Amino acid sequence: MARLLLPRVAMLLVAAAAEAVGSAAPAGSRELGGGLSRHDFPRGFVFGAGTSAYQWEGAAAEDGRAPSVWDTFAHAAGHHPGDGDVAANGYHKYKGGSLGMVLFFEGVGCLGDGRGEVNPKGLEYYNNLINELLDHGIEPHATLFQYDLPQVLEDEYNGWLSPQIIDDFTAYSDVCFREFGDRVTNWTTLNEPNAAALLGYDVGFAPPGRCSEPFGNCPNGNSVTEPYIVGHYSLLAHSSAVSLYRKKYQEKQHGVIGMNIFIYDFIPLTNSTEDTTATERAKAFYTGWFLDPLYHGDYPDIMKKNAGSKLPKFSNNQSEQLVNSVDFLGVNYYSIMYVKDDPQAASSNERDFLADISAKTIYTNNSTIQYHVPPYGIQGVLEYFKQYYGNPPIYIHENGYPMNQDVVFDDGPRVEFLSEHLTSLADSVRNGSNTKGYFAWSLMDLYELLGGSTYGLYYVDFADQELKRYPRRSAIWYADFLKGRRAAMPGRSSDSSLPVSSV
Repeated sequence: MARLLLPRVAMLLVAAAAEAVGSAAPAGSRELGGGLSRHDFPRGFVFGAGTSAYQWEGAAAEDGRAPSVWDTFAHAAGHHPGDGDVAANGYHKYKGGSLGMVLFFEGVGCLGDGRGEVNPKGLEYYNNLINELLDHGIEPHATLFQYDLPQVLEDEYNGWLSPQIIDDFTAYSDVCFREFGDRVTNWTTLNEPNAAALLGYDVGFAPPGRCSEPFGNCPNGNSVTEPYIVGHYSLLAHSSAVSLYRKKYQEKQHGVIGMNIFIYDFIPLTNSTEDTTATERAKAFYTGWFLDPLYHGDYPDIMKKNAGSKLPKFSNNQSEQLVNSVDFLGVNYYSIMYVKDDPQAASSNERDFLADISAKTIYTNNSTIQYHVPPYGIQGVLEYFKQYYGNPPIYIHENGYPMNQDVVFDDGPRVEFLSEHLTSLADSVRNGSNTKGYFAWSLMDLYELLGGSTYGLYYVDFADQELKRYPRRSAIWYADFLKGRRAAMPGRSSDSSLPVSSV
């Protein structure tokens, strides 16, 4: 259930990253190519990359944890190939040169079956991992939950569909705060709960794989109501865990706590009034769904109007506990999304969450071009937070570019993506955005939730028994960026052979 973000660069790059943070630009650095470097950001700005436990750790047969819904989902017939039983073997390969850049840890192993006795192997592993990071000057940022609910809680009371999850999540969080909070001072409760509710309970593409026809093909679920219920209890579980942390731990541990959401930069497909209004609805449903309760204590009015009785209500006490229950906001941003009004969706007698928006979302307004993400989208997102939610402290927890896993070294498009988006991010910070850090997704190739492409700065040779990791061009570029070098974006090489060294 927990994910660990580390704000530095790879084991062989840690020293360079630490040296760059908080230091002045070295003399002559602007002559190194005229490009971007970390010195374009304020002192203390945090950089890193990330992984998540189920996608990275592996060791399913020896870590002592009980199965999670992600185990069940990954092993079920008909889902994308592969599972996280071995993944990138982060459970064993986290020391010395094998560590790589920055990690997230999901601490589902801490409690074993989600309640009761604490799993000693889980505690030992995460204590060792945290200590290893700190020994190498790497500050851990931890997220408590990302998709991997203990299966026993799903079987017993349907997990996030029940109010029982609030107490169990709070108890689990208490263990993590108590056991790790003396060294971990940056906590995020939930990773992209808005995406988890939709993928897991509307279309059934993610754990626990619930949905209903005609919106998806799943053995169980109700796409019409369940996403709203899951979102509601996710918010209440978050605020309960935050309340516990602030009352019991924050003063003595001197930490901060927040929540993460997945977000697009929504743009009208045309300049029509209909598409413009539809874009505002999309923002309210995808983003305001969680941020309005966190900053204003209730759901957006358009959600209450369109969803009606399907949308649960907060009590006065719940609203009061939700407001300002984040010291910062974590953001997963990958792409812009064009929005087109879809009045026909609203006329349906049975509507899921997506139909309630009455809008179609489109990745590009030009079907003939290859996958490309204009870098101005990240500026649009940060400006939206500034204008509508009071410019809260923000950490970009995930931002990356998908490519085929068999690209061993020459991931030039990913380098271009990182360079352009960090340049846009620097512009946003100069224009007043309260963004405090940036984590590239992902440190290395992982077992990916939706299969297919990977995002790794490091190539993992999954055909090799030792699962050796090799830095791609993007890892080298990112290291140079963090060392303060203003190197131009590297050209693309035709050589896709393995680099000489591995970790």
